[in-house]
Amino acid sequence: MTDPQIALMMLGLFIAFVFLGFPIAFTLMAMGIGFGYYAYFNERRMWREYDRLAEDASWWDQTSLWLEGLLNNRIFDLFVNQTFTVMSNEVLTAVPLFLFMGYIVERANIVDRLFTTLNVASKNMPGSMGVAALITCALFATATGIVGAVVTLMGLLALPAMLKARYNPSFASGIICAGGTLGILIPPSIMLIVYAAASNVSIVRLYAAALFPGLTLVGLYLVYVIGRSVLQPSVAPRPTKEEVPDVPFIKLLVMILTSFLPLAFLIFAVLGSILFGLATPTEAASIGALGGIFLAFIYRAMTWQRLRESVYLTVRTTAMVCWLFVGSYVFSAVFSYLGGEHLISEFVQGLNLTPLMFLILAQLIIFGLGWPLEWSEIIIIFVPIFLPLLQFFNVDPLFFGILVALNLQTSFLTPPMAMSAYYLKGIAPPEIKLTQIFAGVMPFLFCVLVSMVLMYSFPQIVFYLPELMYGN
Repeated sequence: MTDPQIALMMLGLFIAFVFLGFPIAFTLMAMGIGFGYYAYFNERRMWREYDRLAEDASWWDQTSLWLEGLLNNRIFDLFVNQTFTVMSNEVLTAVPLFLFMGYIVERANIVDRLFTTLNVASKNMPGSMGVAALITCALFATATGIVGAVVTLMGLLALPAMLKARYNPSFASGIICAGGTLGILIPPSIMLIVYAAASNVSIVRLYAAALFPGLTLVGLYLVYVIGRSVLQPSVAPRPTKEEVPDVPFIKLLVMILTSFLPLAFLIFAVLGSILFGLATPTEAASIGALGGIFLAFIYRAMTWQRLRESVYLTVRTTAMVCWLFVGSYVFSAVFSYLGGEHLISEFVQGLNLTPLMFLILAQLIIFGLGWPLEWSEIIIIFVPIFLPLLQFFNVDPLFFGILVALNLQTSFLTPPMAMSAYYLKGIAPPEIKLTQIFAGVMPFLFCVLVSMVLMYSFPQIVFYLPELMYGN
């Protein structure tokens, strides 16, 4: 077999191991080291010192030098260097801080106050409780960026309230599942930080570019929720006074000041300091983490147990991301050295695709990968395969990154592997079937596809804000 063929076999084996359920980060590292040992094998270099031994050398000297030669393969140097590169990456330093902010906010009893306030404030709108749940999801998802946490918490908080208000179970489930995925797109998004580290695109420009597409998607969701509530009132009946009581204006204003504004201010302070150049993403994330702790104390929700849980979950998730990067870097280096990347690049270039056809093909592949894989694995492992082709097809990596972020919304919403639906099913009442949840998310999936078409048709949705703030 030629080296490029071995590289393709390496990629195929990795995908097979993923489907078999092997831990992805350690599978990447093991395969990178295993195939790298073959790729960098150099008998003359590895056993050079052993060959210089005198004929009368002792058995111990011969054995120890032969073992040293066995381990004197450059793949081990590569593994150490790539590990150091990942762990010293300044962009990734923001990941644990944003995660910690999210986990603290999740445990600070802010979300239940926010949902109650928005529910009261929007009670006269069609589908008011759905609108309140969607906006709460969007804000909470922005603060946490952790899809499972948002869907689970909102499923425990908003779903029973909507079912009690006689909402259609499928409609209510779709709102929570769709709203919970927004955190991977709307900045400050952890997914965009990971993409920036993988693609060397400015995280500041990425955040600016993601703002309008994120707001566009939220707007499409709201249009659907309100529109369907108007056209089909039975799916979202107007709440009774017993379900949502009338609240005096002054009291409502106090509720907004004590629930909506603190979280909104925290998010806008973090995001604004990044976009206006007042702080780096890492500095802004540290401010956000401190702000999350402050809010938890203000709401009297900070306990030693909750702090411990937040730190533990932050460390666990950060370790997963970092080791995925280490494994991916080693795997990619060996794959490229064997000629796999060049082979794929030549194959795709030989298809004579237009830039639009290439983008559609890439998004279809990422869409398919989103069924068995998490977004972190797709961004760290598979997106770098497409990055070298962007220059050939004259595609801006910034535009490509936002398209991928939008595309990954669909991976959480598309049956049969819609993870948002499974998160919700795990905590939903037994009478709600998985098929009902799947049916509820399908219209929101259509909204995501519409937003992607809008981006293809009007790229300035992505480029306008970065160009306005930072130039071309």
